[in-house]
Order: sequence, then structure tokens, then C-alpha cells
Amino acid sequence: MGLEPIEVAGDPPVRGVLHVATGRDGLVLTHGAGGNKDTPLLVAVAEAFAARGVSVLRCDLPFRQVRARGAPSPAGAARDRDGLRAALDVLRTRVTGRVFLGGHSYGGRQASMLLAEDPSLATALLLQSYPLHPPGKPERLRAEHLPRLRTPTAFVYGRGDPFATPEELEEARTLIPARTTLLTVPGGHDLGWSGRKRDLDLPDRISATLLELAARR
Repeated sequence: MGLEPIEVAGDPPVRGVLHVATGRDGLVLTHGAGGNKDTPLLVAVAEAFAARGVSVLRCDLPFRQVRARGAPSPAGAARDRDGLRAALDVLRTRVTGRVFLGGHSYGGRQASMLLAEDPSLATALLLQSYPLHPPGKPERLRAEHLPRLRTPTAFVYGRGDPFATPEELEEARTLIPARTTLLTVPGGHDLGWSGRKRDLDLPDRISATLLELAARR
């Protein structure tokens, strides 16, 4: 397993790090609104997938390529989805098997919206800490596209996440016509990885959850 910087010009460009693994499958993995491709949990999850033979392109969304800090603008969401599509295209030049897509929070939301538009882009979807609604505003659900999501989807959810209650998340899963699975862990929106006491086994459990879902018929 090795690491390879990825810089591909385009509109939008693709910028990231490829974890080169021994298998045929690949995963594009991206970050949340406040993070980047080097967020510790993202790196650890990429390493866990690579250890299981899945090459991972860990990439910055277009909004993060423009500025190192700050939240994304709603006006730029479509461009961020275009960035994910471009990253998938780059990954396909490096792997010959299945292609997966995943992201944490905002990145996962954009990934799910992209696959709701075009399910042919990926075989399975990984959603870490899906932001079902803003904290304290359950009436502002971000679920309109879920009934059009026909890609098998693995959710990873922290029990204390203010972006969704367990009941709200279960209801959202029922909207998806594809197979879904749920890995519930201690912690909040960070899945317990912001502090020093991290569940070091979590990245491997995340990788196992998605791959087991993808293997089901």
C-alpha cells in the first residue's frame, strides 16, 4: 500500500491523495463542511479500506480547494457535486473493479444527492454522520432526494449527533428504496474522533460495514 498525491486539472479540478491498494475496487472519500481531506478520521477510514484491498481517493471538495477554511456556500453545492463526479472519473482510471462513494456530513450529503441524480456512478454509498437537519431545527429536513436514492447505502451515526435523532434517522432510511445498513457508535457528529479517546477500531468497522453491504445481492 502506498500514497500518491493527485492533482488533476479540470473544471472543477481534482485534488487529493490516493491510497493505492492491492484489490480492484476503489472509493472516493470526502470531508465535511469544516474539514478537509486530511481530517484524522477520514485518513484512518481510507487506511482501513486500503488494508482491505480497496484503493481510496481521499479528496478536497471544490469549495475547500478555493479556501483553506470556512463553510461551503449553498450556491456552490452543485459545483461540489461536480467535483465528486470528477474524482470518480479519476479513480476509474486507476481501478478496474467496483467504485464506491462516501463522505462525512456535508460531503456525504452531496455524495447522496449526486447518486440520487445518477445511480450509475457508484456501486455503494458511505454516509458518515449524515446531516439530516441543522441542530435544533428538525423541521428543516434534508431528505427530499432520498426517495430517488437507489444505491445501497451504509450509514454511520453517533448516538449523540445533534443533526439527527435515532428515530429521525431510522425514518429517513425508510425513504430510500435501496438496501441500507446502519452502524451506530458512541459520540456525536464527530463519531467520537475529536477528542483524545478515539475508538481506534472504528475505521475498520466502517470499512467492513460498507463492504458487507456491497457484497449483498
